[in-house]
Amino acid sequence: MGKLNPPLLLPSIVNAGKHLSIFCSSISSSSKTIATHIQYFTKNSMSVRGSPTNFDNVDDALMLFNKMIDKYPRPSVVEFNKLLGAIVRMKHYAIVVSMYSQIELLGVPHNVYSFNILVNCYCQLGHIDFGFSVLGKMLKLGVEPYVVTLSTLINGLCKQGKISHAASLFDEMVDKGYQPNLIVYSTILNGLSKTGNTDRAVRFLRMM
Repeated sequence: MGKLNPPLLLPSIVNAGKHLSIFCSSISSSSKTIATHIQYFTKNSMSVRGSPTNFDNVDDALMLFNKMIDKYPRPSVVEFNKLLGAIVRMKHYAIVVSMYSQIELLGVPHNVYSFNILVNCYCQLGHIDFGFSVLGKMLKLGVEPYVVTLSTLINGLCKQGKISHAASLFDEMVDKGYQPNLIVYSTILNGLSKTGNTDRAVRFLRMM
C-alpha cells in the first residue's frame, strides 16, 4: 500500500489548519463546563460506575476521565481511546474533541485510533475541514491513515453534498492501494445517483 500524500487534499488541509484554532477556542467554554461537571460529580460520588467501554451516562465517563488525567504515570492513549470511544457512542462529540485537547496538552501522544476518533467527531459535528486538518497532522507525523480514516472523510463529504470531492478522494484512496468497504461504495453511489451523475455511478457499481 502506497503512502498517502494526495495533492487534492492539500487545499482542504491548509484551509482547515487556518481555522482549526478558532474552533478550538469556541469549545473552550465547553471545556470549562466539563471541568465544572467533573468537580461536581467527584465531590458528590464515592466511585465511578461502569468500565472504560460501558457507562450508564456521560457523567460517569467524565468522572473516570478526571481520575485518569490525575493519575501518575498517566494511562496510555489506548486506555483514553477506550474511554472516549464510549463517549462517542453516546454521541457527545464536542466533549470528546475537548478531552483530546486536554490529553494532548498533558503530553499523551496520539495514535492512529485516536486520530480516527477525532476525524469522526469533526465529521459528525459538520466540520469536515477540521477532519482533513487531522489527516494533515497524521501525514506530517508519519502516521499512516487506515481505510476507516479515509472512509469517514468520504462519508463526511457526502453528508455535506460534496459528492465530486468524495469521489475524487475515493479514486485517490484506490490508487494508493486502500481497499474501500461496501459502506463507502454505497455512500458514494447514493450521492452520485442523487446528483444525477449516473455514468460515474455505473463505474462505481462495476468496481463493486
